[in-house]
Amino acid sequence: MHDDLIARAKTWLAEDPDTETRDELAELIDAGDTKELSARFSGTLQFGTAGLRGELGAGPMRMNRSVVIRAAAGLAAYLKKNGTPHGDDDAGLVVIGYDARHKSADFARDTAAVMTGAGLRAAVLPRPLPTPVLAFAIRHLGAVAGVEVTASHNPPRDNGYKVYLGDGSQIVPPADAEIAAEIDAIASLHDVPRPDAGWQTLDDAVLDAYLARTDAVLDAGSPRTARTVYTAMHGVGRDVLLAAFARAGFPEPELVAEQADPDPDFPTVAFPNPEEPGAMDLAFARARATDPDLVIANDPDADRCAVAVRDGGDWRMLRGDEVGALLAAHLVRRGARGTFAESIVSSSLLGRIAEKAGLPYEETLTGFKWIARVEGLRYGYEEALGYCVDPEGVRDKDGITAALLITELASVLKEEGRTLPDLLDDLAVEHGLHATDQLSVRVEDLSLIADAMRRLREQPPTELAGLAVTRAEDLSRGTDRLPPTDGLRYTLDGARVIVRPSGTEPKLKCYLEVVVPVASPAGLPAARARATELLASVKRDLSAAAGI
Repeated sequence: MHDDLIARAKTWLAEDPDTETRDELAELIDAGDTKELSARFSGTLQFGTAGLRGELGAGPMRMNRSVVIRAAAGLAAYLKKNGTPHGDDDAGLVVIGYDARHKSADFARDTAAVMTGAGLRAAVLPRPLPTPVLAFAIRHLGAVAGVEVTASHNPPRDNGYKVYLGDGSQIVPPADAEIAAEIDAIASLHDVPRPDAGWQTLDDAVLDAYLARTDAVLDAGSPRTARTVYTAMHGVGRDVLLAAFARAGFPEPELVAEQADPDPDFPTVAFPNPEEPGAMDLAFARARATDPDLVIANDPDADRCAVAVRDGGDWRMLRGDEVGALLAAHLVRRGARGTFAESIVSSSLLGRIAEKAGLPYEETLTGFKWIARVEGLRYGYEEALGYCVDPEGVRDKDGITAALLITELASVLKEEGRTLPDLLDDLAVEHGLHATDQLSVRVEDLSLIADAMRRLREQPPTELAGLAVTRAEDLSRGTDRLPPTDGLRYTLDGARVIVRPSGTEPKLKCYLEVVVPVASPAGLPAARARATELLASVKRDLSAAAGI
C-alpha cells in the first residue's frame, strides 16, 4: 500500500507542469508523509455540479494545473465528439474567464492552450472579471462553450472550474458525466498538446457589450435616486458595478475601501460570502457613517448580490428569499411577462406572486444550471443570493444586473416615501408571512453527511415543531416534475423542509420555511414572533432527527 502510494505520487510528480506544486509534492514524498499523500491521492477531484471545486495543492484531489489541464482536455474531447463547428472551416470557439484568486490566471491560460492544441479556438477575457460577463460572452460571441475559473465565495485556499455550453447555461446531466468520462480517459498529460500561443486575448469590446446590455434591465425614465454603500468583498465586481451604475445614472456608490480591491487572501473576512457572520460588518460600519438607502454586496466573482436595509436604528441583511420576492414584485409591477422560476429550496412566496399576476411559474432542482433552462424564463432566483433578471443577456445568476434592479426598486419606493421593508410588509399581508431559515452544518468528515441522510431516510420525522408532516418525499427517486437528486422534502401543515448535501462545500444544508397568515398590517409583529418561534422549533427538532 505504502509503495503503491509513493509510486502514484512520483508518477504524478513527473507530469506536473507547475514548479510550486512539484516542490510541494516532492517534500511530501521525501518526508514519507503517507497521511497527507493518502488524502491527496485517495481518488480524483470529481467533476460535478457544473465543474470542479476544491482546495489548491498538489495531487489529484486538489485544484492544480495538472487537474485543470486534464479537465480542459476532457472538455475539448467532449466538444469535438459532439460536434462544434459553426461553419465548414470554422472550429468552435471556447471563451474563458477567470477571477482574481490564486492560480486563476494560470488555469485560464492552461485551458486556452489545451483548447488550441485540440484544434478548437480559444478566447480569454482581458483580465479578472465577474462570472456573468463570461456567461454573457458565450452567447454574444457565438461560442460552443465557456469556462470560468472561480471558486465563487469559497475560502481563500480554494479554486474552481465552472463549465458552460453554447446556450450560455452551466452544464447539466448527462454532459457532466460524459465530460468526466473523457477526463478519466486521459492516460498522461504528455498526451495533451499545449502550444505556447494561438489563442486570442479579448479586448474590452465584450465587456462594453455586457455593460450596454445592462441598460435593458431598467425601465426607461425610472427614478435613479437611491444611494448605496457597496462592497466587492475583495473580489472582481467593483469596476464593472461602478461602470454599470454610472451608465444608469445612479448616485456613485460609497465603497467599502478595505474590501474594494481584488485580494485572493480575503484578509478582512473569515469566509468571503456576504451570508457568513461578520462578512458585512465593514459595510454596515460604512452605512452608519454615510446613511445610504441600501447596502449592496457582491461575492468575489460577482454573480451573487446581497442587500441590506435599515432596520430600526441599525442595518440588517435581507435574506435571499426576501430579495427574490422584492425583485419579482417589482418586475410584476413593471408588467413583465414570461415564466418566473426558482429552485425547490427557495421560498414558495414566488409562486404566490406569480399566480396572483397570472404568470407561469416553475420549480427546479437546486442551481442556476436548472433555473436557466426553464422554457420562456423571464426571472429566476435562488435563496443563496442568486438572481437572473435578464435571461436573454445572461442565462445565469448575475450580481451586477440584480444590483441595478434592486436599486431601481429602492429609488421607486423612495420617491413614494417608502422603503424595501415596507414592500415586504405589503407582500406578507397579501400572501402570508413567508419566513425562511437554514440549518447548515459544515463537516470535516463527509461520512457524517451520508449518515444524517441515511438516518432521515430510514426514520423520517412524523412531526416537526408540533406540525404534522403531511408528506415526506425522497427526491433521489425523482418526482413527476423533477429529475432525481440527493435530497429529502417534508411538507408540513404550514411549513416546508428540504434537506440536501451541498454541491460545492462539505456541508449538509436544511432549508426551512414557515407560512403564517396575516390579516392586516397590525398583525405583522405577532406573525413575525410566531414565525421565529416555529423556525427555531423546526430547526431544533430536525437537528435531533438527523443526528446533527
